[in-house]
Amino acid sequence: MIELSGLNVSERQKSIILDKMDKMGHEQVVFLRDKETGLKAIIAIHNTIMGPSLGGVRMWNYRNEIEALEDVLRLSRGMTYKAAISGLELGGGKAVILGDSSIHKSEALLRRFGQFVESLGGKYITAEDVGMEPKDMEYIKMETNHVTGTVEELGGSGDPSPVTAYGVYMGMKAAAMYRWGNNNLQGRTILIQGIGHVGESLVNHLKAEEANIYINDINQERLDFVSKKYDTKIIDCDSIFDLNMDIYSPCALGATLNSESIQKLKCEIIAGSANNQLEDENKHANQIKEKEIIYAPDFLINAGGLINVYSEIKGFSRERALERTKGIYNITLEILNKSEEDGITTNEAAISIAEQRLENYSKR
Repeated sequence: MIELSGLNVSERQKSIILDKMDKMGHEQVVFLRDKETGLKAIIAIHNTIMGPSLGGVRMWNYRNEIEALEDVLRLSRGMTYKAAISGLELGGGKAVILGDSSIHKSEALLRRFGQFVESLGGKYITAEDVGMEPKDMEYIKMETNHVTGTVEELGGSGDPSPVTAYGVYMGMKAAAMYRWGNNNLQGRTILIQGIGHVGESLVNHLKAEEANIYINDINQERLDFVSKKYDTKIIDCDSIFDLNMDIYSPCALGATLNSESIQKLKCEIIAGSANNQLEDENKHANQIKEKEIIYAPDFLINAGGLINVYSEIKGFSRERALERTKGIYNITLEILNKSEEDGITTNEAAISIAEQRLENYSKR
């Protein structure tokens, strides 16, 4: 089911979009518009075989509606794989709100978005993502119960960032074990690109291991704060790919792994929290493999946040969520071994395992 009546695109563009949706296997994509609040949003439901689709709502100042649609399609499919590979009884969905969160976000806009979520009857459950905070989930919750990640005072699990960071940390240590035969990160040079809530929590884990940490972000205030708090080194955007490092950890937005950056990259492992790190899944995964760099698939190692909100739905404790997130370590090793044994990229190996689990579940 596809509703594109509000999308400002040509008929040819619509045809291309519909073809892409069909190839990616989406069940439902809805474009939302509300003139009174200024809301322009897209909800993409990729797959509900294993359960209702769950995925955060991202607010970002996209260049145009096509860019926003491209993003939500890839993100929602990634959520399906993330849930499947983590063994969660959830499907994959995602939402994006077009606009600058520092300017356009309001209670009225968020509550209107919540009304749209409610109209889907539980097929899509929303949560926090880029440009959103637990407080924003409160406003959405005023209009629908199909929301997770609310503040603990409202019975929610609060900020999922620490659990996401812990999963990335586990994936990073697994990749280190696979590459070096030891998961000790002491003295390893690690660059974290993006030091928001997840990035900062990851810095905290790595600092405890006495890693040699470099940080980068477009927000100079955040950079200065994190650098001072954890005694880390700041590196300019122009110098990122000149750094000889052991691990590159992209924790901001996606598509930082492209033909130009991969060619320049000087590292042995890529392990970060950003979604859709590969600009082109097949082309750039193969380029990374050819450079003999280990890539820990993003939708696997950043699954801690999803595990956290799944635990909220099931009534599990934060401790139980962390324990389940710890399992990312073993799954990462499984994928890295499968990649080597089958002669495929780690991204292909991860998708293969996720799709097999979806197929097995559909036959139950």
